[in-house]
Amino acid sequence: MVSWRHKWVYLPVVMVLWLGLFLDSSSLAKDLEYGQWLTNALVFMCFLWVYRCVSYRVKKLMLYGIVFAYLGEWVFAVLLGMYEYRLENVPFYVPLGHSLVYAAVLYFYKEAWVQRNKSSLVIVLYGSMIVYSSGWLLFDRDVLGFICTMTIVLLLRKKSGHELFFLIMYFMVVYLELLGTFYQSWAWPDIWFSTVSFISSSNPPSGISVFYFVFDVGCLWIYKTCNKRQWARMKALRQARSK
Repeated sequence: MVSWRHKWVYLPVVMVLWLGLFLDSSSLAKDLEYGQWLTNALVFMCFLWVYRCVSYRVKKLMLYGIVFAYLGEWVFAVLLGMYEYRLENVPFYVPLGHSLVYAAVLYFYKEAWVQRNKSSLVIVLYGSMIVYSSGWLLFDRDVLGFICTMTIVLLLRKKSGHELFFLIMYFMVVYLELLGTFYQSWAWPDIWFSTVSFISSSNPPSGISVFYFVFDVGCLWIYKTCNKRQWARMKALRQARSK
């Protein structure tokens, strides 16, 4: 029998993402004026729950992630207009959501069944990613999403050993983006930044998780910078175990 040890980390995140985005939907806003505040409260409670469940290192990464995500959202959504939220703001729940997505993917990736079937899952998810992005390109002229997906393919060619983590992240972001745009909690313009006419885009672009990769790397860089001793100790332990 398969044992899912970490389900109390990622399952609440998956469910809260769905419920929270529904509460912040444009259709519900007609009858529920403060839906976004309900989503803020719901996601905050989920954050506290997940924060309680994860390791000390992941706790730090989640906190760094909130700061990094808020800055990224402000730059891409507010300053550059790459996409737009329903109320033309950066909702409180969004930076928290970035950290929750990171923790959920990380703990799903750690599951014993996932690790035992790593090679097979990489092949299946890799193929599914290409098919998914190609479909959006062919049927909805999603040039931006396809470029982003091809960028991910190039990054994964380095064979870091963490390909599966990023492939799971890709489809977690697909889930999140499809929900958010379906409920019109946010929207992507038809062309990149609403100005680059030769790069058309779907709503959402298929491979936009490439920006989550930047988020992951950014959080890790902040952790390394702020916790040099702990990082050096962890690297030494990994090297000792690999011998």
